[in-house]
Amino acid sequence: MFDSFLAHGWASSPKLLGVAAVVTVAFAMLARALRGANRFGAVAGGFACFLLFAGVGPAAFAALAALFAMTWATTRLGYQRKLALGLAERKEGRTAWQILANLTAAALSSTAYGATGNRAWLVATLAALAEAATDTVASEIGQYRGSRARMITTWKQVPAGTDGGITIVGSIAGLAAGLVIAIIGSVGWMISPAQIWIPVAAGFAGMLIDSVLGATLQRRGWISNQGVNLVATLAAAAMAYVISA
Repeated sequence: MFDSFLAHGWASSPKLLGVAAVVTVAFAMLARALRGANRFGAVAGGFACFLLFAGVGPAAFAALAALFAMTWATTRLGYQRKLALGLAERKEGRTAWQILANLTAAALSSTAYGATGNRAWLVATLAALAEAATDTVASEIGQYRGSRARMITTWKQVPAGTDGGITIVGSIAGLAAGLVIAIIGSVGWMISPAQIWIPVAAGFAGMLIDSVLGATLQRRGWISNQGVNLVATLAAAAMAYVISA
């Protein structure tokens, strides 16, 4: 029913790939101009954008644009306070590694959908984007609203921004961000309204996995923050795929 509303087959059409390329370049330039990403980050984000657009179509791009907008806005909330605490992102924007860690799972899932037409990959794509939105917004809002967090493994109070620390207000905001991504996917016919809960739940679960890994492996120096983000988005995509397959 929903397939007629999707741009499945974009990768086989040179004309539509040209549209995807133009949108990608414009998106990368905007991200750079708004300092949402540095030079190499904009290139990495543009590459992921192209794979999303070519594999799925405009709906996936709309979800990516929403992720960027929420990330950009929440990163700048209370920026001076975050800067004083040593928690603020670089003024020039996120790096290529940061962006690839958050978008690789979604880009691969969209490519898999473009190659196979298996709609479970659409749900996986949205779940990966929802996890990135949930985790980023939860972290930024948590740091903006308070100076203390709770360690997910012990529930002891820790300074905001500590690896593995979570806040209630941040988690609620993150859940709302994941819901925004899922609703956009539903409006764009990537998923049915009855499936909205899947990327939201998988994204939130991925955020919790991110926090557990941060509290354990990352704090021991066994994995980087980018590695944690990549694992969390892959886990969210995998959970959504299994549920919807």
